[in-house]
Amino acid sequence: MTTEKPIGVFDSGIGGLTVVRALLQRLPHENIVYFGDTARVPYGPKSPQVVREYAKDDAEFLLSKNVKMIVVACNTVSAVALDVVQKQADIPVVGVIVPGAKAAMAASKKKRIGVVGTVGTISSSAYANALRQIDDEATVFSRPCPLFVPLVEEGWIDHKATEMIAKEYLFPFIGEKIDTLVLGCTHYPLLKNVISRALKGGVTLIDSGEATAIEVQNVLEERCLKNPSREKPNLQFFVSDIPSKFSEIGERFLGSKMGVVKKVGVGRS
Repeated sequence: MTTEKPIGVFDSGIGGLTVVRALLQRLPHENIVYFGDTARVPYGPKSPQVVREYAKDDAEFLLSKNVKMIVVACNTVSAVALDVVQKQADIPVVGVIVPGAKAAMAASKKKRIGVVGTVGTISSSAYANALRQIDDEATVFSRPCPLFVPLVEEGWIDHKATEMIAKEYLFPFIGEKIDTLVLGCTHYPLLKNVISRALKGGVTLIDSGEATAIEVQNVLEERCLKNPSREKPNLQFFVSDIPSKFSEIGERFLGSKMGVVKKVGVGRS
C-alpha cells in the first residue's frame, strides 16, 4: 500500500537527523529512509550549480527506494535547489525553508526576525525572501554562523569556546531588537541553550525541523498518505561515506540508537 511506503529524507550529512527526530515525534509510525551525503558534505560553502547537481543525485537515490514523499532536510538544498527535486519527483516534496519562515512569522510580534545559517543558505536570501513573501512588512536580519556546525559535530554543545563564538556571532541581533530567530541549519537546534543565553533571552527560537514535521503531517493527511499502522516504524539509514562515524555522532542528533547504517554510492564523485 502507498500509505506504508517510507518518507524519504536527505541532507548533506548528519544534521538532517534533527528533522527525522522531529518527524518521529510527530509521526511515530511512519517508515523513514534517510540519506546523508557524507562523502560530499558540507554543501553550505559550495556553488549553487554544484548543490543542484548533488540534490539531483540525492533525490534519485531516495526515489530508488520507492518513497511516497521527499523531505529536503538540508537548508542549503532547500534554498537553492528545491525546484530540482520537485521537477524530478512526481511525489510531494517538502523543504525546510517555507515551514520555518511560516513558523517565524506566526511567532513574531514585532516582525523583526533574525536568521542564522550556513554561508550558502544566508547568501541565497531564501529565508528573507520567504519571510517577506508572507508579510512584506517583516524586517529580516541574516547572519552566517559557519563555526556552529563543526562545534556541534565535535560535541562541544556547552563548551566555553562555543559560548564565546555564539556571543560573537549573535551580539548584533541584540542591537537589532529581534524577537524571533530562525535556526536555519539542521545542526543549530542542538545549540538552543547556548544561542538563547547569547541573545540574553526574550527571543523565540524557531527550529525549522519542527516546523517541517508539522508541514509533512499536513501534506500526508491532505493526500491520504498517512500510515495507519501502529507498528514500530522501519528506519533505514544510508550514507555515502564512513558509516561508523555517522552512527557515533548521529545518535546525538537523533536522540536514540540508530541501528545499521549502510554505505552506498551516489552521484559521480
